[in-house]
Amino acid sequence: MLKQKVIFESGNELASIACKQINYHIMGYYPITPSTQIAENIDYMIANGECNTRLIAAEGEHSASGICYGASVGGGRVFSATSANGLLYSLEQLPVQSGTRFPMVLNVACRSVSGPLSIKGDHSDIMYTLNTGWIILFAKDNQEVYDFNIIGLKLAEKVNLPVIIAFDGFFTSHQKKKAHIFDNDKDVQDFIGKCERKYSALNMDNPITIGSYMNEPDLINNKYQLNLAMEEAKEYLPKLFEEYKEISGREYKTYEGYLTKDADVLMFSLGSTFETTKEAVDKMRKEGKKAGAFTIKCLRPWITDDIYNICKDSKLLICLDRQDSYGANGGNMSLEIKASLQEKELNTKVISRVYGLSGKDFYVEDAVSLFEDAFDCLEGKELKRFDYIGKYVGDIEHKDSPFFNVINPKDTLVNITNAEYNESTKTFNVTGGNVKDLPKMPKRICAGHSACPGCGIPVNLNLLLSGIEGNVVLLFQTGCGMVVTTSYPKTAFKVNYVHNLFQNGSATLSGILEMYKERIKRGEIEDKDITFIMVSGDGGLDIGLGSALGTAIRNHNMIIFEYDNGGYMNTGYQLSYSTPKGAKTSTSHIGDYEYGKELFHKDNPQIFAATNIPYVATVSESHIPDFVKKARKAQEYSKKFGLSYIKCLSACPLNWGDEPRYERSVIEVGVKSCYHPLYEIEQGITKITYNPEEKGEKLPITDFLFKMGRTKHLKDEKYKDITESIQKEIDIRWQRLKARAESPYL
Repeated sequence: MLKQKVIFESGNELASIACKQINYHIMGYYPITPSTQIAENIDYMIANGECNTRLIAAEGEHSASGICYGASVGGGRVFSATSANGLLYSLEQLPVQSGTRFPMVLNVACRSVSGPLSIKGDHSDIMYTLNTGWIILFAKDNQEVYDFNIIGLKLAEKVNLPVIIAFDGFFTSHQKKKAHIFDNDKDVQDFIGKCERKYSALNMDNPITIGSYMNEPDLINNKYQLNLAMEEAKEYLPKLFEEYKEISGREYKTYEGYLTKDADVLMFSLGSTFETTKEAVDKMRKEGKKAGAFTIKCLRPWITDDIYNICKDSKLLICLDRQDSYGANGGNMSLEIKASLQEKELNTKVISRVYGLSGKDFYVEDAVSLFEDAFDCLEGKELKRFDYIGKYVGDIEHKDSPFFNVINPKDTLVNITNAEYNESTKTFNVTGGNVKDLPKMPKRICAGHSACPGCGIPVNLNLLLSGIEGNVVLLFQTGCGMVVTTSYPKTAFKVNYVHNLFQNGSATLSGILEMYKERIKRGEIEDKDITFIMVSGDGGLDIGLGSALGTAIRNHNMIIFEYDNGGYMNTGYQLSYSTPKGAKTSTSHIGDYEYGKELFHKDNPQIFAATNIPYVATVSESHIPDFVKKARKAQEYSKKFGLSYIKCLSACPLNWGDEPRYERSVIEVGVKSCYHPLYEIEQGITKITYNPEEKGEKLPITDFLFKMGRTKHLKDEKYKDITESIQKEIDIRWQRLKARAESPYL
């Protein structure tokens, strides 16, 4: 055995420690709960000079997978982590990597797949990967997460296939437990061996084509070879477990059983639930009933022979699934285990139960109750072959009374703003927007929500909607704005509201409004003069930018409203492409080797302006009349000409590190420093609507940065070159904006 030490860490932390000890070349990632901590921990170690892995923040999981595939093709060692819909978003890329036979390791902290949106743990995500050609190891506890990450890479490089290390989200990913890790990183690296690739896109002496076009009969041979690699992995994995036992003292098999040899009734579960079922087995044994339990550690390749050997003498098997393969009377584990038993011609009766969806607790008492029913079944009692545990049937006759009265669109015509169209210039002139008139507009969002004190989202949404007359349909991408307003079974919205995920919000709203037009055209519904608005923030126009730009290019009659809070706030504040340069986040730490985010913030208004949509504007809660007038102008443009885009700077006191009561002044300094200049681009012509230079109010960028805890460290003299580079970039953007405003064509 090699020297080890005991630490007290979560599964996520142990995965990141394994990554550091292995010394991976590249990690491409995108944050998603509950796997995000892995990237956060690695970045923290990088900042302190403890880890050499290059951490690359993608704008979404699909691109993160592309980064990882490219890095693998480049001949190095590659690591990543994801969960739930992030895994599904990248799913298209997984067969590309396995089909071209490039190894890497992907950690999956298993979580519910949306929708409806849930961030809690179950196995509905990992089961989608069964047919991707990846080896899948499932860790039941924190120790196995660490060990399987080391074993998994050596297995991947032996058979030239990528490997997934899966474990339970929140249960294993977040709960801290004692674990043994190797004292010396070199011992881990020596066990795995040197990184040697037979093929690489960077070998200039032997140029190759990777991922060529294939038809039959070549493709079937390619897939057969992948199958042979899986069979090789099945043969090699037990030997690898033995090798690992020699250096660690920990013994692993492809399965783990508990009192299975003489059991009449067995209970199968995957992951952390196995420890719960073991306690239930002990209780049944005390009653003289022969119960047993088992789990498996290897989902791919599938271990038919091991399952047969465990189950061959039992009379009944209870198979617990933490997901459902809807309509198949069992989740994937039930279906695969039943297929294995049928292949071996066993007559063991299998009872399937779906449990623990969205992290719903599964107690020892639940397992005991299932065992009792199973033993009664052996005595002749009828028992459903398939069912859900902990379900409830809703009252379909029950009719909820509305939480609020429906807003009459006539009540929104309160003359807060007045819009006049100039036929010769094809532009709108909007007047009004006085602060004292705003209370006249009925609130589309109720007062009740769970946003943090000082959060800018409700403030900015209400200002936007103060300028919008008539009927409204809102679509929110995933983010804080969505989470704090729609906790089931309540809603904060008095208007029709739809949610879709980060990456596809604008396309979804495009579909809604085009269906609205088509149904009017066919005479199926009445024209209600609806304004369609998509609300995005928390990085939604990073991962969702492609969809949003597609919507802009198609020029649908809608508004995209971005509340820019400068980070992925709903997952714990990781860096976004809109985060200020130098800002501290949970994936851009401060240390001897990092000073915060390394990149300048993204300029979304100019990106959308490049699509030639009719109206682009920036707004701020510090300039309310300007905000409300631009909202009204955006509405008019969306009705007459196509898509409008509005961006506001939105405060997040929790993650910006400042006082909630001072947020309006922080935002105002952001405007006066020209970090967030106020302007509009109307039919391609730029107009600055607030010029701090002309009013003698222009401030240096440091006045904005030093007001926030996330950038206060930049006060240190050693970061002077960083603040100077930020000021230079802000000045360049401001000069370009003024030049556009002075041009009759821009």
